[in-house]
Amino acid sequence: MSGELATSRDQPPPTPSLGLIFDPDRPISPRRLPFFYGWLIVVGAILGVLASVPGQTTGFAVFTDHLIAASGLTRLQLSNTYLLGTVGCALLLPYGGKLLDRWGARPTAMLACVGLGVTLVMLTATAPLAEALGQWQDLRVGPRVAIMFGLLSIAFVGLKLAGQGMLTMVSRTMIAKWFARRRGLVVALAGAIVGFGFAIAPIGFSALIRAIGWRQTWWALALAIGVGMTFVVWVLYRDNPESCGLLMDGDAPLTEPQKLKTSDEPAARDDVTRGQAIRTLAFWAVTLALSLHTLMTTGLAFHIVDLGAEAGYAEAEVVQLFLPMAVITMVIVWLSGLAADRFDMRWLLVAMMMSEAVGMLGSANLGGPVAQWAMIGGVGVAGGVSVILSTVALPYYFGRAHLGAISGAQMMCMVLGSALGPSMLALSRSETGGYSVALLAALVPILAVTVLSLFTRPVRTS
Repeated sequence: MSGELATSRDQPPPTPSLGLIFDPDRPISPRRLPFFYGWLIVVGAILGVLASVPGQTTGFAVFTDHLIAASGLTRLQLSNTYLLGTVGCALLLPYGGKLLDRWGARPTAMLACVGLGVTLVMLTATAPLAEALGQWQDLRVGPRVAIMFGLLSIAFVGLKLAGQGMLTMVSRTMIAKWFARRRGLVVALAGAIVGFGFAIAPIGFSALIRAIGWRQTWWALALAIGVGMTFVVWVLYRDNPESCGLLMDGDAPLTEPQKLKTSDEPAARDDVTRGQAIRTLAFWAVTLALSLHTLMTTGLAFHIVDLGAEAGYAEAEVVQLFLPMAVITMVIVWLSGLAADRFDMRWLLVAMMMSEAVGMLGSANLGGPVAQWAMIGGVGVAGGVSVILSTVALPYYFGRAHLGAISGAQMMCMVLGSALGPSMLALSRSETGGYSVALLAALVPILAVTVLSLFTRPVRTS
């Protein structure tokens, strides 16, 4: 309930060693504002997730062909570096979730922003660095390719961990901690904006690349995120309302005696630990559904230019497909958010998986207008529902006390899915000459998870 006070297990205070810089009353005191600070949390979280776009496959996709040309790697080799980097990120995310529970949202998100900015700079320098190392060691082409492979794998660990992993996880988890009764509505509002931003980001990045070059575009993004977004996080982010003397949904401020009392109260009964959560059907139904979605959509986004060329589209034409997809995503995010406050989560899971199946069928036959709209509609609907589920489902099932750790476990699986997607489609392209085999093969696990979702029920500890 939104009126319940937090426990020390539920919302640990900031680590003292972090200093006064992370005092929740600096530079803005949430209690002194004439409106509920949770709405500024929503603004900050939206900006945070949007800032993660360069670390998402959607944002990276338009750089793929440029990086292939600069690195000298084949498409399959680049996909495999992306795979290794993303797997490395996935293995680190559970620790990132624990760090979020310990440190709180603000320092964790600031670290992620700085890390993402540094990684983008590193990506612009991988080719010259590999060339310099190759000349210094008097290596031939083979070893230089190996050096490039290793450098990009390391860079992709940072890219995925900071962007798709930590910055996204912190921002979404923060919203879930500030709202309860209106969680679905708030996530719908934020998700519609984020979904639209994600969909048009490739268009904007592509335009920037044409105007100033791909390296310069990454430099500009590194500056905007590493410096600009880090400052925004420091100003706006707060881990939870209780640490600011407030309650969820803005019900009422806490007095000082009430704030002291919270440290002596027993843990809430519905706050499930990570170990308990991963043994439930609910966790795996949601996690597998979201992981399959990231697997297929990251694979499509990574190879979208080549997939479009295979169907006879120019780069500008295929990138424009993201625009109607964005409109559909915005509408579905809003509807799904309203549904999340009223209906069983399993129906959202089923809707997402069935839409995913339609999207894969359309993508596998991207030649005519019917298939084109099947891809746009299917992927757009699935993406809209996934935005809601990725934020609402875990606190709905398992409470807030260990939300960072549970989210870290889920994000590990989702990031592993995003790691496999590009390589799976690249392997299909290499072995069969096209992407259709991999896209159609994905229907089997999609339908299996759909059936699994039908047996999912809310889980609470007693």
